[in-house]
Amino acid sequence: MTRDEVARELVAGCRDGRETENIDKLYAKDAVSVEAADMGNGRETVGRAGIHGKHEWFASMYDQVSGDVSDPMPHGDDRFAVIFDMTMKKRETGETEHMRDIGVYTVKNGKIVREEFFYPTT
Repeated sequence: MTRDEVARELVAGCRDGRETENIDKLYAKDAVSVEAADMGNGRETVGRAGIHGKHEWFASMYDQVSGDVSDPMPHGDDRFAVIFDMTMKKRETGETEHMRDIGVYTVKNGKIVREEFFYPTT
């Protein structure tokens, strides 16, 4: 897949609820995921299994109330960015929280090899 095909499929999967399926389809086995802040397990996660674990942890903490995913924004030959804008409900308290972050993805040999998330940390 080209960078643009990967980007379009990532966005389509997010919009259609296929995020987990897309980890196996779009990510390299040794892909690296980097958070803006340490959520208790370090900022960096390596490998598809670890990235699946991050998704499972997030899903165990929150229910999505509403959300929007921007169209992909290409950068150079190997990167693209996506803006995620969501309202989430904390499972533990029922409180809602607005989350907005930017994901920057690096593609090599038709697979995502790195994702970096940018969001307010204070």
